[in-house]
Amino acid sequence: MTLLTDTAVQSSSADERASRLTEAGAAWADRISADGTSAHLTYRTSGQGTGSVASAIRAGKHEFLVDEPAALAGDDLAASPVEYALGALISCQIVVYRLYAQALGIQVDDIRIDAEGDLDARKLFGIDETIRPGFGAVRLAITIDGPETAERYEQLKAAVDEHCPVLDLFANPTPIAVTVSKG
Repeated sequence: MTLLTDTAVQSSSADERASRLTEAGAAWADRISADGTSAHLTYRTSGQGTGSVASAIRAGKHEFLVDEPAALAGDDLAASPVEYALGALISCQIVVYRLYAQALGIQVDDIRIDAEGDLDARKLFGIDETIRPGFGAVRLAITIDGPETAERYEQLKAAVDEHCPVLDLFANPTPIAVTVSKG
């Protein structure tokens, strides 16, 4: 399994980030201009049950473990599915903040995000079928360091809120098709 401690993330300067974001944006604009269908992406992951209630997940060349704490019948070997969901939201927000900061000419020296999600486990355990099983509320606390005014960072927030794919997943229903087959 790939663990965060095994992964060395290369630090990059603001100029290096800006260059990479600009190059990526230009490449995507060219690609989509030449063929609009190239904007349609399909992500694939697969998983298999392991341990008590854990899942070994493969996403491209990456593998990671998802588990539950002992109180939810897990072995507590990794973050839970809902913690990964919050992590996905945080990481997508950071990407889109950096992308739109570059596009709007807003300097972001550093960004930190804390997420909290409230989940009522009664539906999960079949105790109360009238409530939803997922998060009832999610809160993001975003701290941006940089020289811009609060108004400029609010402008950036509005752009990110409008364009962040994982925020959209949290905020809007997504059609899902599920099939079950006997192996």
